[in-house]
Amino acid sequence: MIVEVDAANPTPPYEQIRTQIETMIATGVLAPGSHLPSIRQLAGDLGLAVNTVARSYRELETHGFVITRVRSGTTVAPRRPTMTPAETQRRLTEAAKTYLTTARVLGMSIDDAIAALRS
Repeated sequence: MIVEVDAANPTPPYEQIRTQIETMIATGVLAPGSHLPSIRQLAGDLGLAVNTVARSYRELETHGFVITRVRSGTTVAPRRPTMTPAETQRRLTEAAKTYLTTARVLGMSIDDAIAALRS
């Protein structure tokens, strides 16, 4: 599993981790039952605080993407959770805000950002 955190990205590191793992689960890169690295291992690999990675894992568990068990670690949940239309819209809006913030930091105009989305 490859997760990267971009220090120049205005999105908090825990959110970058959560989003990447969630995407890997949603696209099937991480199959149900796959083991995620331990919190300490991933934090060490990324050079982050343990609490940062723990927050990502907690949010993934809260949304039903992973299951954490003592002594067994964290694994991908048996099936991807079904989101309500409101949750889908909330996440899409959140992703759009993150994208817009990143585009602005990179100095892109709105038209250029939209063109990048379309490509």
